[in-house]
Amino acid sequence: MMVLYTPIFHHLAATLILCQTSSCAGGFRYLTLFVITQDAATVKIKDVSLEIAFKPTWSNLRAYQGYFHCSDELLNRIWYSGAYTLQTNEVPVDTGRITKGVASGWLNNGALGPGDTIIVDGAKRDRAVWPGDMGIAVPSAFVSLGDLESVRNALQIMYSTQDQLTGAFDESGPPLSQKNSDTYHMWTMIGTHNYVLYTNDTAFLEKNWDGYLHAMEFIYGKVTYPSGLLNVTGTRDWARWQQGYNNTEAQMMYDDTTPVLRNTILKCHSLYHTLKTGAELATWAGDTTNLTETWNSRAASLKEAINTYCWDNEYGAFKDNATDTILHPQDANSMAILFGVVDSDRAAGISEKLTKNWIPIGAVAPELPENVVSFISSFEIQSHFAVHNPARALDLIRRSWGWYMNNPNGTESTVIEGYLANGTFGYRSSRGYGYDASYVSHSHGWSSGPTSALTEYIVGLSVTSRLGKTWNIAPQFADLEFAEAGFVTSLGKFKVSWRKEVDGYSLRFSVPKGTSGNVILPFVNPSRRPSIVMNGVKSAADVIYEESRARIPLKQGGSYTIVVN
Repeated sequence: MMVLYTPIFHHLAATLILCQTSSCAGGFRYLTLFVITQDAATVKIKDVSLEIAFKPTWSNLRAYQGYFHCSDELLNRIWYSGAYTLQTNEVPVDTGRITKGVASGWLNNGALGPGDTIIVDGAKRDRAVWPGDMGIAVPSAFVSLGDLESVRNALQIMYSTQDQLTGAFDESGPPLSQKNSDTYHMWTMIGTHNYVLYTNDTAFLEKNWDGYLHAMEFIYGKVTYPSGLLNVTGTRDWARWQQGYNNTEAQMMYDDTTPVLRNTILKCHSLYHTLKTGAELATWAGDTTNLTETWNSRAASLKEAINTYCWDNEYGAFKDNATDTILHPQDANSMAILFGVVDSDRAAGISEKLTKNWIPIGAVAPELPENVVSFISSFEIQSHFAVHNPARALDLIRRSWGWYMNNPNGTESTVIEGYLANGTFGYRSSRGYGYDASYVSHSHGWSSGPTSALTEYIVGLSVTSRLGKTWNIAPQFADLEFAEAGFVTSLGKFKVSWRKEVDGYSLRFSVPKGTSGNVILPFVNPSRRPSIVMNGVKSAADVIYEESRARIPLKQGGSYTIVVN
């Protein structure tokens, strides 16, 4: 709800009422107007207009550079709800939310960072840069909006406010500037890789490379031996319980951390991913000191340590830390698959175990009981796609995002931060939000995971090197009849579509010339190799068969039609 307080002067034929920038609401469902007076009064409203305060650098707010469409209209709506959410999260840099000294109402005139536009966590709250949220938001923005200027400015403010003594990044950007989060420190590093992957902005990388190296030195310095796991001391995170010591999630993100007594495996996975993406960044930065080899080696050692100390063999999934805990978190187990910390057998088993957290309206996070966390579920759906179980991934998308999309009490056009297992919007009521359901964000980019997942896994279109110089096309079908998607980089347009046919399926795609990649085709019948006809010619010699899929390496971009029977 939007409430407007303003004086109405007597004896004036008309009064023009303007909201100040500091009163920018960021989003609301309805406006309430009322008159407070001791006398009889009549107010006539001639006109009401609204200025959109997001995506300030776009004159045409419909100019999405990416698209998606499939045979399921609910999935189409979910894809665009994520894209639209991200659009509302890209705001003018002078409209950050001020929290200190504000007793009531809101004040949105805080300085967020450089440039003209910047990506924040939510349209209304917190209106601040949160690097962890960007782990989901940035890939989704790339395949939908296409313009990553807001991402560059968000990352730049994290480097500009980096602790010059320790190398630590803040957990969030100004004016919040919260600190003490090893996980979000690593997400700034991972976000740097993702941004350069999608844009090839080598000037940004060169400018901030020394800061990145300092950040790696800081986080890897927390690895302890003989365990080889990350000792988490910066315990702040996305709101999960039990953060600290040898947290598994953090280990996954860094790839070379030390386990701590009460550290979730989430941070271990984060460290793993930080090392792997850092190794690639070092190559892009032109490093000549063997950092790529060093960080890959450390990642391999961390991977071994994670599987040795944090795997619960009896249950078949990762524990929350390297103690005797019985908690098997959603976040770390999803990331274990997605980041490649486990082999295919363990990955398939984890995917099945994750469904034990499901309820009719989503997946409850054991690490934040009674809460459905769309941020973490965004990683989970990708993990199911990664083990080639698209039916399971779509099931979760429909029951969670579909539930909110069709909820008349929601927005029906954006994605929510999270909600309770009982179907109310009191997300995190007992975990920092003071049982105030109005505090929950209903336009939160960290929940936009289906937008990137549907493009990259259902249609199967993803970039594997900067700007899409190399790419993969690996469709997954589930119960859909057809799907198509596309996006643009400075190399040109990427477009893919597939459709099921009577005896198989057809695949059409167009990628820029000068690029190369792999087309990975699922078998029509798992028990036999299919017939593959590409541009009217039956393929044979160039096909590589891997399990129940056929891979065709293509050395040149262009337009192709493939029929598989």
